[in-house]
Amino acid sequence: MRNLLRILLLAIFTYSCLPAYPQSTTIVAGKPAPFIKLKNINDSIVSFNDYPSARGFIIIFICNTCPYSKAYEQRIIALDKKYSLQHFPVLAVNPNDPELSAGDSFIKMKEHSKLRGYTFPYLYDERQVITNLYGARSTPQVFVISKNDSNYTVEYTGAIDNDIQNSNPDRINYVQDAVSALLNNKRPAVIFTRAIGCSISRRKN
Repeated sequence: MRNLLRILLLAIFTYSCLPAYPQSTTIVAGKPAPFIKLKNINDSIVSFNDYPSARGFIIIFICNTCPYSKAYEQRIIALDKKYSLQHFPVLAVNPNDPELSAGDSFIKMKEHSKLRGYTFPYLYDERQVITNLYGARSTPQVFVISKNDSNYTVEYTGAIDNDIQNSNPDRINYVQDAVSALLNNKRPAVIFTRAIGCSISRRKN
């Protein structure tokens, strides 16, 4: 009887803590990638069309305030420096609602990217439209996209690597492995991993 009561209380508590707004399903490998067109920190509009020679994109949902995002910043810069030269650039998207996370406002994005030396576009998803289309749930979370003519396809989703602390010399570099495979006209061996990070601060309407 006591165990049953505990289960009922846990169920009630869990249900009461669920968000009162819909959660999008995370897009999976093999599906068409939603087209991205968002405002960059330099106030220009950036889209896939700005990269006519791109072979694909590394889309990474990050933010200013998440410690997991901060832990990966230099690795994200390294990915951009390495693969943008091979026509596979990084596009970073801030998905957080600044009303819920004041440190993730557009002004703070400008300040943060300059302080951290971002080499890639840092895009503001003010209405969380792109965030919902991709079904992003955490920061950082990656979507590796291939481009074939004007078609964009999700090839990998998940974590950048399996070494949050950046201390394991034997870590598995999921994104690098996926992009390297695509550049060699192969499908990635790993198409999904679990992204570990901070939950996205979502709008409630």
